[in-house]
Amino acid sequence: MITLLVRTSLLAIAITAPAAHAQEAAEPMIIVTGKGLDQTKGDPAYGSVDIDRARLTSEASGRIENVLADVAGFQQFRRSDSRSANPSAQGATLRALGGNASSRTLVLLDGVPQADPFFGYIPFSAIAPERLSSVRVTRGSGNGAFGAGAVAGTIELNSAGRTDLPDASLSAFYGSNNAQEVSAGVATDLGAGFVSLSGRWDRGDGFFTAPMATRQPSDVPAAYDSWSTGLRAVAPLKQGVELQFRGLIFQDNRTLRFAGADSSSEGQDASIRLVAQGRWQVDALAYLQARNFTNIVISATSLRKTLDQRNTPSTGLGGKIEIRPPVGSDHQLRIGADARLSEGALFEDAYSAVTGLVTARRNAGGNLATLGVFAENDWNIGAVTLTGGLRADRWTIDNGFFVERSANGTSVRDDKFAHRARWQTSARAGALYAAGGGFALRAAAYTGFRLPTLNELYRPFTVFPVATRANAALEVEKLRGVEAGFDIRPANSLSFGATIFYNRLNDAIANITIGTNVRQRGNVDAIIAKGVELSGQAISGAFALSGSYAFSDSKVRASGSAIALNGLSPAQSPRHVANATIRWTPHAGTVLSATARYVGAQFEDDLESNMLPSALTVDGFAQIPLTKQVALTGRVENIFNAAVVTRKVESSIDLGTPRILWIGLKFTTR
Repeated sequence: MITLLVRTSLLAIAITAPAAHAQEAAEPMIIVTGKGLDQTKGDPAYGSVDIDRARLTSEASGRIENVLADVAGFQQFRRSDSRSANPSAQGATLRALGGNASSRTLVLLDGVPQADPFFGYIPFSAIAPERLSSVRVTRGSGNGAFGAGAVAGTIELNSAGRTDLPDASLSAFYGSNNAQEVSAGVATDLGAGFVSLSGRWDRGDGFFTAPMATRQPSDVPAAYDSWSTGLRAVAPLKQGVELQFRGLIFQDNRTLRFAGADSSSEGQDASIRLVAQGRWQVDALAYLQARNFTNIVISATSLRKTLDQRNTPSTGLGGKIEIRPPVGSDHQLRIGADARLSEGALFEDAYSAVTGLVTARRNAGGNLATLGVFAENDWNIGAVTLTGGLRADRWTIDNGFFVERSANGTSVRDDKFAHRARWQTSARAGALYAAGGGFALRAAAYTGFRLPTLNELYRPFTVFPVATRANAALEVEKLRGVEAGFDIRPANSLSFGATIFYNRLNDAIANITIGTNVRQRGNVDAIIAKGVELSGQAISGAFALSGSYAFSDSKVRASGSAIALNGLSPAQSPRHVANATIRWTPHAGTVLSATARYVGAQFEDDLESNMLPSALTVDGFAQIPLTKQVALTGRVENIFNAAVVTRKVESSIDLGTPRILWIGLKFTTR
């Protein structure tokens, strides 16, 4: 995979060389952007929220998942970030459509889906905010032209372009609990194109997740150690046509609560993209992902290893082509096709908590695929913008198996699961009316679907003391939703938006309690989420204030064997989420900011037997230039050291990030 990255990057550099000579003899100058095609015509009808680079590079934790929390309603399965959470629990969702750890939000980086091909979690530790130029979050809005999986919304991450990147950058931080963070990058023009190379490494001895009152001698801090390296090259082929390459290699290691309870995730990703901005616009993309995951479960009573998920290799392969024919300035027509294939398998050994000997060896896995075609049109009629799209996807679930053998190799279970395939249609439509004076009304309706992940279908797991079984018969989740709202922007320095929504996720996949400390993945009739979302921003001179709030009334509709869940809230789904950031930039390079985040109470489990209390945290960030190239930077996470409960099963509790102090230097040169 590394060879592939090197060869492809050399190809991009080679293409750039002749372009440099052509530029000298031809006018106008060829300009590359490093971006995809413009999405601004129809998107406002769906109430998208943008996060700019200034915010991305001034987060106290330095982690992208915490920046995304600026959009109220964004959540992971648990309240932990990528230093103390199990990676497989880091699925992304929106609008309280939670209930399990898989991603119900489609996360894209330069158009490439980021979810792990086996588990569906997002490798947040590998997505460094300083490598990005902007983020766009669209809550709801179905699949549209993005592909399958966007039942709760879409998060589009856009890589930094040449104008965003200094020629060289280096930052080094030291923090509480012997935490260290180092990142570096170089970017250079090559002809009319550019190449950037970046790397990041961070580690820490971690903090105790168990509260002091219940801490045992066997508890250890949640240590972490991760690194990632990214390469990006953009080369012009001719005026308005550019070739973009992106490669990423990452490794992430964590320990949770007990010595030996180690997890690791790793990946090697590569993508190549052709973007044509001419009369006929084209966006063609192909990508390859190789991922792996390991995890060791330690018994809280015997402190012996009870499960070794020693190998979970998976591969993601896909692509997309989108064509925008010239149909007039009042229309933006998008037609195309996309495909996504995932395959993976798990290899794990179960151990006796008493003897420490192997009791079973398991192997499971399968394949998933979606092939879709889509068409979408945005139509401007004076002050009105109408947008609508239709998709048809052929999905398959294939080659599913589960094998279990005893320690001596005797076959205990050997299951082969039936091939399944079906066509699924989805659509979305929206309208935006610009009434004048910076006031706009919008409304939208949409449908979407999500395939169960290989993890949900075939992998059982245990988070002590609860064991969760897989279910190879899971149905596809299907969403229907409507929303309406308004946006007010009386001046560039002031904006406010509000949205009311109703989303129904039919056949929602949940972890359903079927016995004492035993759950099984299953489909409930539906999860219904309705609520209100507010967001606003005000700028006055060097001061900026922004914030958002989401109220989500989310309930389960269940019958049959899951009737006990009917009318209850989905697990890990708070009703109230709010945040606010105040920022002061009195001089170039000087930044002082504070961010407050509130998460309301939520239930740990599907039966509402354990509640996680609400939590309010405040973070701080300060950056002061020492010279034109060097800045002193301080960061404080959870200033008031609030106790954030991330897991609660009876008396067993885990806590999230405590107060963490950081001090460091940033060096940049242009």
